[in-house]
Amino acid sequence: MTLETLRSHLNERALHVTDEFVRLFHGRGGLYEGFKHLVIDHINPHIINAAFYFEEDNEAEVIKLLEDFSKEHNYQTLVIQRRYLKGAPSEVIFGTLPDDLFILENGMKLKINLLSNKNSYYFPDMKNGRDFVRQNAQGKHILNLFSYTCAFSVAAKFGGAKSVINVDMSKGALKVGMANHALNSLEPKGVSFLPYNILKSFAALKKKRVYDMIIIDPPSFQRGSFEATKDYEKIITKLPQLASQNCTLLACLNAPELDEDFIVEKINRLAPSFKFVKRLENLEEFASANEARSLKNLVFERKN
Repeated sequence: MTLETLRSHLNERALHVTDEFVRLFHGRGGLYEGFKHLVIDHINPHIINAAFYFEEDNEAEVIKLLEDFSKEHNYQTLVIQRRYLKGAPSEVIFGTLPDDLFILENGMKLKINLLSNKNSYYFPDMKNGRDFVRQNAQGKHILNLFSYTCAFSVAAKFGGAKSVINVDMSKGALKVGMANHALNSLEPKGVSFLPYNILKSFAALKKKRVYDMIIIDPPSFQRGSFEATKDYEKIITKLPQLASQNCTLLACLNAPELDEDFIVEKINRLAPSFKFVKRLENLEEFASANEARSLKNLVFERKN
């Protein structure tokens, strides 16, 4: 892929932007030779945000292309993040960023911070997962594990959930989660934000109640706290104790080195009362050269 091809791709994508957040270019899917470590997003609706995951020889030329593209399409701000540098610093190339930036997803307001280290509070590729939760939350008690900024919880409350317990080790992420609920004027009654180490908190979570829906959305690797290859099964082992007799499970994982069988096999072996139903489709704009190992949103049902 050449710079000129990249320019043509962006121009074509810009013609079809209808949402506040759109992935204009997804190099990390491995479909574009020479640009595998570049992603470019349209945000809210006057901002271009581009992230370089590895330093590229033509980085300066790509940034110049993005400046020209941004101005041609009337974007007011361009932000570049260099995730290959320590701390993943972001730089505003031109324009300014609002203090309280948020995007609108299916009527939900979700905060986004383009100057935070690495993650921006918002995972756009999980949109179909949030839709699933929203469509299946009515009247349910929901346990949201590795909740981060609680976007699943916002979706659940929009869908009529009776209660949601959000669990994450990061008090800062949970604080943003509280802000997301307030931003949407959601009734706080029945929503909890617990700064627990999940792997050490099963007894405390079990004492609260059993859950009609459980969401597991861990990082694939977080030094000192979670490693999918050895820790995911510790959660699966506890599912029968936490789940109601008619519980829905959404098991998520974004680890390209693992395919969906990694989770399915463990649930079949360690929590056999849960039966695999389907894998949610990923958004077309996040297409991958290896879809089997791309983002995995797996739905299971526990039946009497």
